[in-house]
Amino acid sequence: MEPKEVYTAIGLMSGTSLDGVDAAVLKTDGHGYVQPIEFLTLPYGEADREIIRKAFGKTDRENSAVKEAEEIVTNWHIKATQEVLKMAGQEVDLIGFHGQTIFHAPDKRLTIQIGDSQRLADETGIDVIADFRSADVKAGGEGAPLAPLYHQARVIADDIETPCAVLNIGGVANMTFIDGDDLLAFDCGPGNALMDDWIKEKTGQPYDEGGVLAASGMADERLVQDWLAHAYFQKTPPKSLDRDEWDIAAFGPLASNTDLSLEDGAATLLAFTVGGILKSLEHLSCLPKTIYACGGGRLNTELMKQLGAALKDKQIDLSSVDDLGWNGDALEAECFAYLAVCSKLGLPLSLPSTTGVSAPQTGGILYHSAA
Repeated sequence: MEPKEVYTAIGLMSGTSLDGVDAAVLKTDGHGYVQPIEFLTLPYGEADREIIRKAFGKTDRENSAVKEAEEIVTNWHIKATQEVLKMAGQEVDLIGFHGQTIFHAPDKRLTIQIGDSQRLADETGIDVIADFRSADVKAGGEGAPLAPLYHQARVIADDIETPCAVLNIGGVANMTFIDGDDLLAFDCGPGNALMDDWIKEKTGQPYDEGGVLAASGMADERLVQDWLAHAYFQKTPPKSLDRDEWDIAAFGPLASNTDLSLEDGAATLLAFTVGGILKSLEHLSCLPKTIYACGGGRLNTELMKQLGAALKDKQIDLSSVDDLGWNGDALEAECFAYLAVCSKLGLPLSLPSTTGVSAPQTGGILYHSAA
């Protein structure tokens, strides 16, 4: 087999939880060779976070709230790129810029990520590939999740036993199921978003650190079961969710139930996240031996405790990707470095089994730097 050219790429990711910008440097050939180099996170300031949040759900890029959010998102990504470049201390061939998702409705053939890709390219002097999801959505796919091919590359490279699954718990929870060469991926349901929104509304804090509040509360199982009856959980994957599929501001009984305490609300929403993940197992061809968690949710001690106990009953081990020697915070950013190289080479970013697209689909738009 002829050796493949290895590229050095930066991957940038800002998730729906709005924690901040993740930036990762990765060496890869866009196939089975991956070598993580550096990683950093720049947390958003609270004022900027609120401005970005106001753009969620909007579809008009000329809307003043969207334009203001896009400028802030771009500024933070430029800063993150400059910082991680200093850390890496080497030339970089390409930037994979995911941008900030503000709207995702594949049924309408529309997904919107904001961020000024040309400005990022010009100010860093590095070519940028962005808009990773649109081609898939226009071709009839869900446009998400996009990490599965990177997850599979890591599992194969590290010779990890399959069947296994990689569970990313971000604003939305999504799963990549790997059984040899077989791959299935889809959004499971809510991840951290509803829990974070509840805590933010009730306390002003960004999240329930470690799940301490949820651990001291009691879940309303009737509400949880009502929510799990939502048609999404019965829908056959591949499938994807917008962060605001469930909106805490209009969350039925939860919004109107004045008797639900802060702690009980946190516990109820945590149980909903766990329940959605468990229901996702019904769509797999067989149960994985191990589920490896990544994303911010893996740091929620109570969430991992409850999910781990429920999975143990099904003889499934729950572990963190960190136990594999992976950086659980860096994985999504690394993914977009990997996908940028795949895009440059014209390789698939998505498959029928990961997004439901009719055929393997490449994507991304190249923005040349002025340098």
